[in-house]
Amino acid sequence: MADATSTDRSPSLLAWQWSGYPTFHADRTNLVIHVLTQPLFVMGLVSLVTSPIAGSLVGVGIRAGGGAASMAVAMIAQGRGHAREGTPPIPFAGPGDALKRIVGEQLVNFPRFVLSGGFARAWRASADAR
Repeated sequence: MADATSTDRSPSLLAWQWSGYPTFHADRTNLVIHVLTQPLFVMGLVSLVTSPIAGSLVGVGIRAGGGAASMAVAMIAQGRGHAREGTPPIPFAGPGDALKRIVGEQLVNFPRFVLSGGFARAWRASADAR
């Protein structure tokens, strides 16, 4: 297993991100924020991506703007949640890294965390820590 606090993203970004996922998702408030805002991010991303094929130019602008706004709200909330964690997230290495890590977390690693039981384990552990 990779060191969760290392900036070496080997063998892949998703594997590196997954190796530290429980470390950076242990605070109960952060968990609640993620479970509420991850669907908002995904719906915003779908809206943004599908807006060009959705209809009129006015509709495209509204859908794209709403999608981008939904994604921004989700990221701001999750950033505040991560600030509550005992282990702060590793800083982004630049805009490209931020984009890849955010999309990877929202579309792959957070759903994986929930479906693998990691979310439930973190939730129980956060209650025990109180």
